[in-house]
Amino acid sequence: MTVKRVGIVGSGIMGSGIAETAAKTGHEVVLRSRRQETADATVAGLEKSLAKQVEKGKLSDEDRQATLGRVTATSDLGELAECDLGLESIVEDLGAKRQVFNELDRICATGTILATNTSTLPVIELAMETGRPERVCGVHFFNPAPVMALVEIVRPLSASDDTIAEARAFAEACGKSPVEVKDQAGFIVNALLFPYLNNAVRLLENGVASRDDIDTAMKGGCGFPMGPFQLLDLVGLDTSLAILDALYDEQRDPNYAAVPLLRRMVTAELLGRKAGKGFYDYHR
Repeated sequence: MTVKRVGIVGSGIMGSGIAETAAKTGHEVVLRSRRQETADATVAGLEKSLAKQVEKGKLSDEDRQATLGRVTATSDLGELAECDLGLESIVEDLGAKRQVFNELDRICATGTILATNTSTLPVIELAMETGRPERVCGVHFFNPAPVMALVEIVRPLSASDDTIAEARAFAEACGKSPVEVKDQAGFIVNALLFPYLNNAVRLLENGVASRDDIDTAMKGGCGFPMGPFQLLDLVGLDTSLAILDALYDEQRDPNYAAVPLLRRMVTAELLGRKAGKGFYDYHR
């Protein structure tokens, strides 16, 4: 089956980014938010994003209009009934995701692939919430979805070969470079990335070097586009902590145990860019 119509549950940064990516590559998109006002605001944000791309010469006005014409915003989950792929991209909370998958399983046709954009949580837990575990997988885009080339296709034990092949073909049709990975916490990227970020916080907490010098060292010495503290602030310290906790819960590897400083900063609501302050101050 070729995925032509995509239903996206969640209108946050990731949901809206995936919607833009899919719509620009010719897919019909139904973007669902819990409130119609939020869904409409997300489409308004998409309009601004596309308009900027036209101004910069990266997109024609004809393509801008065609992209917008492929996106429908709704608060009604039932609007996803005719989708070939239902992609959940809500908060990283297993209970909330289970509820979404239960509802999607009830609403969508039996052949519809149900996928999650989770970065860490076990996909099998969501697959077994449905009556079609063989049609459930992970399709993990990276932020910002319109720019980042990678998509992790996550295969739970229950997924069929056809499901994985169709999910991979969808990612390729979106212009992405998919990699296949088994259903293990953190998959590839986060399993390698977050111990590095955690250890950067450990160096800072132990007074080995300053925040600025650690960021400068990793950019200058490894060629990274941003340092670990800049990246933690971009991802969000609360999201980073949740990922580390999920990795540790599954692996019980001390390398995944969140450094106390990170946990205390989350408690203090110093969450990074979205809060205006994290390791850096964004109010200035």
